[in-house]
Amino acid sequence: MSNQNRKMLVTCALPYANGAIHLGHMLEHIQADIWVRFQRMRGHKVHFVCADDAHGTPIMLNADKLGITPEQLIEKAKADHTADFAGFNISFDNYHSTHSEENRQLTAEMYQKLKANGFIKSKVISQLYDPEKGMFLPDRFVKGSCPKCKAEDQYGDNCEVCASTYSPMDLINPRSAVSGATPIVKESEHFFFDLPSFEAMLQEWTRSGSLQPEIANKMQEWFESGLQQWDISRDAPYFGFEIPDAENKFFYVWLDAPIGYMASFKNLCDRTGLNFDEFWQKDSAAELYHFIGKDIVYFHSLFWPAMLDGCGLRKPTNVFAHGYVTVDGVKMSKSRGTFIQASTYLKHLDPECLRYYYAAKLNDRIEDLDLSLSDFVQRVNSDIVNKFVNLASRNAGFIQKRFEGKLAEKLEDQALFDEFVAQSEQIATYYENREFNKAIREIMQLADKANKYIDDKAPWVIAKEEGKEAELQAVCSMGIELFRVLMSYLKPVLPKLAERAEAFLQTELRWDNIATPLLGHTIAPFKALFARLEEKQITAVIEETKALFAQSQAAEPKAKNSENPTACKAENERKIEPIAPEITIDDFAKLDLRVAKVISCEAVPKSDKMLKFQLDLGDHQRQVFSGIKAAYPNPEELVGRFVVVIANLAPRKMSFGLSEGMILSAGSGGADLFLLNADEGVQAGMQVK
Repeated sequence: MSNQNRKMLVTCALPYANGAIHLGHMLEHIQADIWVRFQRMRGHKVHFVCADDAHGTPIMLNADKLGITPEQLIEKAKADHTADFAGFNISFDNYHSTHSEENRQLTAEMYQKLKANGFIKSKVISQLYDPEKGMFLPDRFVKGSCPKCKAEDQYGDNCEVCASTYSPMDLINPRSAVSGATPIVKESEHFFFDLPSFEAMLQEWTRSGSLQPEIANKMQEWFESGLQQWDISRDAPYFGFEIPDAENKFFYVWLDAPIGYMASFKNLCDRTGLNFDEFWQKDSAAELYHFIGKDIVYFHSLFWPAMLDGCGLRKPTNVFAHGYVTVDGVKMSKSRGTFIQASTYLKHLDPECLRYYYAAKLNDRIEDLDLSLSDFVQRVNSDIVNKFVNLASRNAGFIQKRFEGKLAEKLEDQALFDEFVAQSEQIATYYENREFNKAIREIMQLADKANKYIDDKAPWVIAKEEGKEAELQAVCSMGIELFRVLMSYLKPVLPKLAERAEAFLQTELRWDNIATPLLGHTIAPFKALFARLEEKQITAVIEETKALFAQSQAAEPKAKNSENPTACKAENERKIEPIAPEITIDDFAKLDLRVAKVISCEAVPKSDKMLKFQLDLGDHQRQVFSGIKAAYPNPEELVGRFVVVIANLAPRKMSFGLSEGMILSAGSGGADLFLLNADEGVQAGMQVK
């Protein structure tokens, strides 16, 4: 990318206003913030905006459960989210809400343009309706028995036991998850966005380099399976924006959510005088970047660019997707205390520790990032405290006591200084390409060289020798200079540490003055710049997280059965499924159970529950779909694992492909599912007897 001054609009995905910010969210916001701060250091004009995603059925129902209005719920969520992001030093220019007048107007305008251009269709569909609550039920709010395997308590779109997909109206004994009532079937007119009309444009955009290779490849799979019209309407009651000229019809939350990027920027423009159209018109020279999680790639790489194009607006310059956060190699867990909320972290730990750790592991690919708690402590202390801050502290005392804070008039080692400065463009390239891990590795290698220089020169020895004042000043000044260069490189990652360092150095750290040494400059007395990370701080975070989970668990049964203690006991007893009717050994022999090795595993687009497995059964491979996504939200972590499969189950054709078997798991369903393990030494294809 050219080094000429650029104009950029950068966004993060909009956090849902129905929950707290956690360390998984912070991965994305820290990644984007580092990139934005780097661009600003390079002299580019960057506008960084975000907002709460504040619409949808879950928010409406949760507000009702809490006895407050949806507006009150989202107002509280926004205040909490804003505080969390500020605590982690995320430098948003504006943080707004999708429940705003700007978003209402922009959503209506874009819808009307799409409609006028022939991209909105309508048709009557049949849906299940809750007669007690007086509302149509989305698939996730209908439960019943699977029409194929008869498993109880399954969602309205697919079965987590046998992985079948179906219509909610196919459920046996369906019930509303909202009221418990038996739903009835009602017809309703819905509006659809004609996504297939944009396939040619999307095919071209995919090949333009605007997407990461992983996303571009995934889009080809979606094209091959065929793009479908997208239902963008919901029936009342619904917390969202009403569709113009359509009584009791509301925009689906995913229609107005990405427009929330525009609305947040519009709010900023109206307050500051920026030119909104300059960034969104079709021939805009400004750059538009979205940082998102891999779970919402489908919306940002298909629906969003198609909506923009259908309205005659520009498309994103790039969509940068990242993976999930795991803790100590597994998905975050509330019961283990590793599903850590941002607010809990901030009570006990410096946010810059996490910013640095994430930066040290982030790259430009869609890979999950593991937060190893022991490595977290070791790396922060080793790199930031021992290597980096120590470089300043071990030299600053001599400069202050012996030379009244004045640095030498000449560099002691010009070649070494030039070597440090020469790395600026390489490090800048790493930042630009979001290869933060490479930037950190390069910076720490320079820090090692700087410390070796001080160790070799040994200023503490020089200080004891008479007549070597000039040499002592030169060596210690060189150490301070190298610290300044390194701090400049780390400023996007550690902005608060950089502020303290600037106060100590008495200068502003910019990318364009890295090569200008502070010859003869006077620095301030040194004060501690960074505190060592202690294991007890990590323990405090984990214990508080466990306590919060225990409190929520204790409160949940009371909310359900506060008037009937025996009902609570009966409910707990029902968690253990009764033993099925007796079978003979001949019945069991009909099942061919095999050990299979997971070759690949990925989420199925447009499915909240399904994972797609490619399995090795020793002499051949198979594709199997399994409804365990809620229990394993990071499917990549299953690659290489051995699972048990019913190998002689008849293949089942599903809407997203052919499933050639069933993976066995234990549990009641949803997040409470556990894959069966086999002992070490097992091989793919072995029969389970």
